[in-house]
Amino acid sequence: MELVSEVGYFIATGLLILGLQRMSSPRTARGGIVWAGIGMLLAVVVTFGYPAHSYSLHPESVVGLADWRLGLIVGALALGGIPAWWSGRRVPITEMPQMVAIYNGLGGGAAATIAAVEMYSGHAYLTGLTLPIIAVTGAMVGSIAFGGSIVAFLKLQGWMMSPRFPGRRAVNLILTLAVLALAVCSIFPSSASPFIRMPVIWIQTIFFIVAVALGVLITLPIGGADMPVVISTYNASIGLAVGFEGFVVHNPAMIIAGTVVGAAGGLLTYLMATAMNRSFGEIWLSEFGDVALATGEGAPRTMQSMEPSDAAATMAYSESVIVVPGYGLAVAQAQHKLWDLVQLLQNKGVRVRFAVHPVAGRMPGHMSVLLAEAGVPYDLISDLEEINGDFPTTDVALVIGANDVVNPAARTDKTSPIYGMPILNADQARQVFVIKRGRGTGFSGVENELFFGPNTRMVFGDARSVINQMIQSLREL
Repeated sequence: MELVSEVGYFIATGLLILGLQRMSSPRTARGGIVWAGIGMLLAVVVTFGYPAHSYSLHPESVVGLADWRLGLIVGALALGGIPAWWSGRRVPITEMPQMVAIYNGLGGGAAATIAAVEMYSGHAYLTGLTLPIIAVTGAMVGSIAFGGSIVAFLKLQGWMMSPRFPGRRAVNLILTLAVLALAVCSIFPSSASPFIRMPVIWIQTIFFIVAVALGVLITLPIGGADMPVVISTYNASIGLAVGFEGFVVHNPAMIIAGTVVGAAGGLLTYLMATAMNRSFGEIWLSEFGDVALATGEGAPRTMQSMEPSDAAATMAYSESVIVVPGYGLAVAQAQHKLWDLVQLLQNKGVRVRFAVHPVAGRMPGHMSVLLAEAGVPYDLISDLEEINGDFPTTDVALVIGANDVVNPAARTDKTSPIYGMPILNADQARQVFVIKRGRGTGFSGVENELFFGPNTRMVFGDARSVINQMIQSLREL
């Protein structure tokens, strides 16, 4: 039976890796999700059919496993699976980042819970020093990621701001040292007991509480503009935590899948930070993201506006148009209408392409998912490196709900917090039409110099309504 379990875990792991590999391309991403889902289902079935495998080093704990513990497994599957299925089907594309953040947090909490069971029961301390170190490390990483991911969810949902408080770095440093000290005490409980006059279980409990608090406090002041990198970092951390706990419970599927997720998340974090020209330290120690900045001195500047019908007519008689989607497109749920507009322009002989910035939206890949949902062919979608050189020869850049990723201040204003961040060169197009609901700043709180450019015209209004008007105007031409 154990051989069947090992083979099942091996196949499940292979399916998970295959699924992740296929998710690297928009063309195969849907199939990748299916393969990874099948792998996860197989891993659950194998664990359900042979749950004693994880306790092979301490068989005395398997007593009664066939009755009440199997009931707990079924209850846990129902408790997690039913709400996840219901919420997954109902969540709008605009709230996908929040869902990813909360699921990240639950993954970290699950890894920390596995570690807690092994530590409280004493099973992690039965075979030497290696497992306690791995268990406590996974517990620390999972707990910090759990607390931080919950804060990320609350911020993205709009239920929490980014409060600043005096001495926060000193507080975080003290908590970090406290977590490390409690981790050492949890690894060597017998050595710590003469110095700390409390039961080992209390030391371990305080360790978990302080680790979660540290995750909360280090994420609290991080601004919204850095949330994509924060989410990616926690995703990588949780993968590592799951891999660590896989060693503890001797589950090969957890070890391999957690390691792969940790490595992929780490690479994604690096790519996201590079796309923002932000170092890891700047993201986690600075306060960029929620502070609106002044835009200079002198007379107030004005934005030049244009009617949707005039913008549509201009695009209809253009040779080339590049569409730059942003979060405002997702909020308006206008992606399907946008694709209708693009098809009308294509029917009139206009070459239309989409330019997607790596950090457009609220999470990695947000805009690519949005366009795929509307049925936009993948060969029309280009990333920053592929399309940036084409803007100077493009007749019209149509910016829809995007802000920071097209802000020329990133190239010209050394005092701007986004200076040096690679942007889409939409301002270099012959004409720029910006569909925007209001005159406010973007997610980072930095005013966009593009809106005041001599070749820019603002088309104010809800993206869905404006695009509908453009479609109507094109049909009447």
